[in-house]
Amino acid sequence: MTSLSDRQLGKRQRQELMAELKGLKRFCLSLTGSDADADDLLQCTVERLLERGIPDDAHTARWAYRVCKNLWIDELRSREVRTRHANTVAQTGEARELSPSAETQSAGERSLAAVNEAMAKLPEEQRMALTLVAVEGKSYAEAAEILDVPIGTIMSRIARARKQLLPALD
Repeated sequence: MTSLSDRQLGKRQRQELMAELKGLKRFCLSLTGSDADADDLLQCTVERLLERGIPDDAHTARWAYRVCKNLWIDELRSREVRTRHANTVAQTGEARELSPSAETQSAGERSLAAVNEAMAKLPEEQRMALTLVAVEGKSYAEAAEILDVPIGTIMSRIARARKQLLPALD
């Protein structure tokens, strides 16, 4: 059994995590599509890393991105369960439509909004791969390790994402 002190991050790991926070925040934003959700996801990711630690032999940044991705998948699943439950309870009522927040509608310049919209239309796997490589500057090998898929899968996801984005941004 490991004690709490065994699970805490070492000085090197803390420094590496701090250096990666900006990139991790952008990754959170690409997953969630909302500043508020991205902030929450980033906070949950850092809390999880501080609570449970990072294995000594693990690459800190890759571990952090993987934890972040897994937390987001968990959040999506729990939202789906909550939505299903709410729909079951309110079957007699009208279906609720989710509208974009005022923050989302007013955020950024037109070109940034167009990119965000086009990225949001990508399948999640393509969006994550493209964000890690094109936005975060990770190598294909690093992205493959973070997403736990073969490097060829990363390459094909990025190629399909770019092919889908070009017409949307022209």
